[in-house]
Amino acid sequence: MGIIFDSCIWMGLAANQVDRQAVIDAAGDAPVFSSTISLGELNFGVQSCTDPTERAMRAAYLRQVETRPALGVSKHTAAAFGVLAAAVKLAGRSPRPRYNDLWIAAQAIEHGYVLLTLNSNDFADLPGLRLATLEPKAQK
Repeated sequence: MGIIFDSCIWMGLAANQVDRQAVIDAAGDAPVFSSTISLGELNFGVQSCTDPTERAMRAAYLRQVETRPALGVSKHTAAAFGVLAAAVKLAGRSPRPRYNDLWIAAQAIEHGYVLLTLNSNDFADLPGLRLATLEPKAQK
């Protein structure tokens, strides 16, 4: 069984806002995957950054994340996404602000993987999703 890191895990690691050992412990021996959706979000962070030093650091981190196996989107992912978006809508919430989260969750469901996140509320009550949650580091 594998584990997919939500974008917030990658960003939290980059910003030192997530305890690295907690992430390692949560993953255990499972192979770790990124999502092509997360890669897009991280790339957006690089491209939209105007500070050259910060932009270079973000780009270097993105290159590190890109060395991980990345799950693509398939017609099976699309089918799982449709089920999840409909479940959110039927629960009386809008799926639009959560589209990226729903695509990542759909990938986890498609492959039978656990999704590791900091934002359990973003994934509440999604049918078929196996979720693991971490807390961000306490602010000093």
